[in-house]
Amino acid sequence: MNKTELVNAIAAEAKLTKVQAKEALEATLKAVGETLAKGDKVALIGFGTFSINKKAARTGVNPRTKQKIKIAAKKVVKFKAGADLNAKL
Repeated sequence: MNKTELVNAIAAEAKLTKVQAKEALEATLKAVGETLAKGDKVALIGFGTFSINKKAARTGVNPRTKQKIKIAAKKVVKFKAGADLNAKL
């Protein structure tokens, strides 16, 4: 499912126009992104939890040249599905 299909599904389920559904989806994604950027987690009961994980710097290997390279430390988004979402799968 892509963003357009998700907007269409939201509009149909919530009985909104596609414009309203798109605005609601974009507002939700913006709020989640801003919360994660602050270092907080977002817990949506029944759906799942978004959080930030820190990956330490490490040494990797360039597959073309086989030379060792340094991979910088970074933050990544982690999602853990909630019980209700897992039950639907």
